[in-house]
Amino acid sequence: MTTSGIEEIRNVVLVGHGGAGKTSLAEALLFLSGATPRLGSVDAGQSILDYDSEEIKRQYTINLSLAPVKHGDYTINIIDTPGYADFIGDAIAGMEAAEAALFVVDAVSGPQVITDRLWKVAGEMGIPRAIFINRMDKEHANFDETLRKLQSKYGEKIRPVQLPIGKEDDFSGVIDLVGMKAVYFDGKKEKIEDIPADLIDAAEAAYDSLADVTAEADDDLLMKYLDGEALTKEEMASLIKPAFVKKKLIPVFVGSSVNLVGINALMDRIVRFFPDPSDHAPMLTTEDEEVEFDVSKPFSGHVFKTLSDPYVGRLSFVKIVTGELKPGTEIINTRTGDKARIPQIMRAVGKETEALDAGAKAGDIIVLSKLNNTLTNDTLSAGHKVHYADLPIPEPLYPVALVAKTKADEDKLGSTLKTMIDEDPTLTLTRDDETKQTVISALGDTAIEVLMSRLHERYHVETELVDLRIPYRETIRKTAQAQGRHKKQSGGSGQFGDCWLRLEPNTGNGYEFVDEIIQGRIPRQFIPAVDKGVQETMLGGVLAGYPVQDVKVAVYDGSYHSVDSNEMAFRTAARIGFKAAAEKANPIILEPMAYLEILVPDDYAGAVMGDMSGIRGRVMGMDAPEAGVQLIKALAPYAEVVHYSPHLRSLSHGTGTYTIKLEGYEQVPGDLQKQIIADYEAAREAANK
Repeated sequence: MTTSGIEEIRNVVLVGHGGAGKTSLAEALLFLSGATPRLGSVDAGQSILDYDSEEIKRQYTINLSLAPVKHGDYTINIIDTPGYADFIGDAIAGMEAAEAALFVVDAVSGPQVITDRLWKVAGEMGIPRAIFINRMDKEHANFDETLRKLQSKYGEKIRPVQLPIGKEDDFSGVIDLVGMKAVYFDGKKEKIEDIPADLIDAAEAAYDSLADVTAEADDDLLMKYLDGEALTKEEMASLIKPAFVKKKLIPVFVGSSVNLVGINALMDRIVRFFPDPSDHAPMLTTEDEEVEFDVSKPFSGHVFKTLSDPYVGRLSFVKIVTGELKPGTEIINTRTGDKARIPQIMRAVGKETEALDAGAKAGDIIVLSKLNNTLTNDTLSAGHKVHYADLPIPEPLYPVALVAKTKADEDKLGSTLKTMIDEDPTLTLTRDDETKQTVISALGDTAIEVLMSRLHERYHVETELVDLRIPYRETIRKTAQAQGRHKKQSGGSGQFGDCWLRLEPNTGNGYEFVDEIIQGRIPRQFIPAVDKGVQETMLGGVLAGYPVQDVKVAVYDGSYHSVDSNEMAFRTAARIGFKAAAEKANPIILEPMAYLEILVPDDYAGAVMGDMSGIRGRVMGMDAPEAGVQLIKALAPYAEVVHYSPHLRSLSHGTGTYTIKLEGYEQVPGDLQKQIIADYEAAREAANK
């Protein structure tokens, strides 16, 4: 790779469970680097990075934000991300744009559910991982216990490169194991001193533990180490970065983002030991080709995030993969073919942007404005046709039906929702032709709450949720026949149609129409009208307004009038005959069934399986894809699991994930059928008032 000019860039994404202090850490880095004049506070609603009105109200991160900081000659692009399941898509987007993931872990509570989930995602994405144990100043903070939990969960590659000096109110600094020095912070600047005498033994033991792992990054030094020779400080310093990049080491740092202890020391270690863009794994294209990060090639970049700003329009967050981008360059969106000349290249600090007059190179993160047809996952290019693979975003499995409150709101709702969906790949929008509902799917109920709030506050569109209409079906269970007779004479030409229909169950074979007319009882030209009238009636159901399926219909007798019979008359007669026959054929309601594959830790498998029977589901099988995890395969009524996401989260303490797909229909229980019919009748009565 040609690396000219990008060795001094570090792209680091902050990830982890909500409440661990990711945003506070980013605010501390901004403040101590001089990028901002004040220390932003989430709790006080004065965060530079959590600037969205929903974030201020809820006091936690919802959107990915950028916080570029300067440290000496280096630029550290800090990517702050949400730590809640409903907004995990932005955490994944941040990992796509970074060369390293820094997991922020609370020193009191240790690694939690979202830490586990994102740890696995980072491993699947192949991104090197590091850990920052935060909040060492808090009551009950325990570095050793937190480290033990981390190593127990995630493996022995986790080794501290820093140790805390003191804890809780006495937390005052960190021991740098690479330089074997104590680094203190007095509220204004750092002081470097010798390690306190009572901590030397612990520091030396941690140094040896660190050497056990880092030595594997260099064959010659490994042989020296295995021969019993200790690694020098210089040798240790030379090994940290390659061990980190090769994923042989998961380094652990420690500090307090609120009291600013250990923050400068963390910046020092980021610029010295974290990977730069030349260490980034190749980007995969939709054609499964690999593209190396390379300054010498024509420009290309991947849009990993989009936002709409009320003043500057759509903002596209771009990770540059190849080449350079300068103001005035013409680029093409390789998905749409749209061309645009870039007037300005920007860098974002929270909601603020600053121009990069000199442009930017491969490996850097930039923001482009007013590319209105550009969406998340698009590829921008100036010289070659390439399309980078989409982000591995989880499928949105929480659907809701949304309606506008007024006609004016309805006129704006469609275009507004499209804008919001274009920005966020964790949202999908569908119009269900059968239920006539606008359905939004998200990762959870909180994401829906935020969407509705933004519709109100940002776009001034008032909406409300209505019950999601489950796509039930109707069918019959026995054979029956009836006459459909339509006769109308009210002056002028009349209408006459007469047909006898026989209905039979046709389970699994859909709709079938059979012509059994003999001796011209119904003229040939009217038989298609009978078929059409039957199908029209089936769409509206006979019990509760749901489509009828799996029925064989035979027209076997009838009569006609030489003058008054026509297609319309026989269509009407067929409707009458079908309804009359269906009512005698033991009509029932069918409910859609959902096949689920639920992945949960062993500890929660029993609760999930027990709950499945309580929601009329049944377990079809189990697998153990990895140690400590169970894959439960189940079939359940869709109506019971359409909003399974928060339910599973409760059952598994946030650790479970699942996939779902519709798989066939089964008869609903009798009491439920009565309730469905009663609800349908009540709705019809209300509509007719």
